[in-house]
Amino acid sequence: MTDERLALGAWGEEQAVHYLEKLGMKILERNYRTPVGEIDIVARQRKLLVFVEVKTRRSNAFGTPQEAVGPRKQQQIIRTAQWYLQNLGETRLQPRFDVVAVLGRGNGAAEITHLVDAFSL
Repeated sequence: MTDERLALGAWGEEQAVHYLEKLGMKILERNYRTPVGEIDIVARQRKLLVFVEVKTRRSNAFGTPQEAVGPRKQQQIIRTAQWYLQNLGETRLQPRFDVVAVLGRGNGAAEITHLVDAFSL
């Protein structure tokens, strides 16, 4: 991946973190890596443990950012979340899977689309 794409992804993730914090979520993990995959953000909101996939694009020329989270990516996120939950031990938190799509606009502005409960087990 090019440095430019990495920088765009990091920028989008930062935008997503600020957005989620404004919603009252507590960020527990960023870029949580396991042998089976990675989750961009793990957050807590009341009794929910929210696993968030962040997708960032400069434009919709090749589809919206959220369209990049297809069935294969969803399964990878679910496997990684299961790994996280096993290593966490007992939790009474309800897992949820969200997608935050970040579309870069001019002047460093971001258009954010939050798909709550975007997919499930």
